[in-house]
Amino acid sequence: MTAYMDHKDLGNVEISQERRDEIMRNVHEVFERIRTACENSGRDPQTVQLLAATKTRDVGEILAAVDAGVRLIGENRPQEVLAKAEILREQCKSRNIELGGAELPFHLIGQLQSNKISKVLPFINAIESVDSFELAQKIARRACARNINTDVLLEVNVSGEESKSGCVPAQALDIAQKIAGLEGVQLSGLMSVGAHVLDKTVIAQGFQKLRELRDEILNSGVQGVQFCKELSMGMSFDLDIAIAQGSTIVRVGTAIFGERDFK
Repeated sequence: MTAYMDHKDLGNVEISQERRDEIMRNVHEVFERIRTACENSGRDPQTVQLLAATKTRDVGEILAAVDAGVRLIGENRPQEVLAKAEILREQCKSRNIELGGAELPFHLIGQLQSNKISKVLPFINAIESVDSFELAQKIARRACARNINTDVLLEVNVSGEESKSGCVPAQALDIAQKIAGLEGVQLSGLMSVGAHVLDKTVIAQGFQKLRELRDEILNSGVQGVQFCKELSMGMSFDLDIAIAQGSTIVRVGTAIFGERDFK
């Protein structure tokens, strides 16, 4: 179990009105950032989804974001999916929202170990952190055993930083084409984390590279790649840059919930 889970009840649904108001205000501000970034790039804001990255956040905090208009949730750790999903599902049902359905998609955005695949599949409908064909195969086998089809995004390390996960860009086309041929999963896009630098030009170059890879995959004509349209890139710091480069999903945690007490 992750250490901070001993100190925080992730299934808690009760938060103060002050905390609720803070989160809702932050969500509205992020939506405004998205709108402005799209306007500056000549894009329709409806083409960019806001994913609330809810690592270390309890159900009450997540629900405040949902009530403010968030319609996509992303968890980093399978342990947190298992700790929150059932409670969150029931709370959403009372709001006439289906967690993991079209109303509120539930993504895994962090690393996934093989022994956790079967445990999380009943709760999530997309895995954004698939960094190899081997992992995609394992997900596909378990999805087929459950007679379901799971969306996956291929994670690409466009920054080249050793601290980041993802396949190298030179391998992305080959891996994507292989994943596209699997039963049980659907390759729905690419994901990346921007370079951890202050130079916005460097960050933008990485996001541009991901967009070019996505386009190369789409244009390859291989059966199954026609669904590879999403670009999950951009977080609290660099979402504006990512949107200018074509992002369709921005993963935002800090700008919605504030700095984390736990890592």
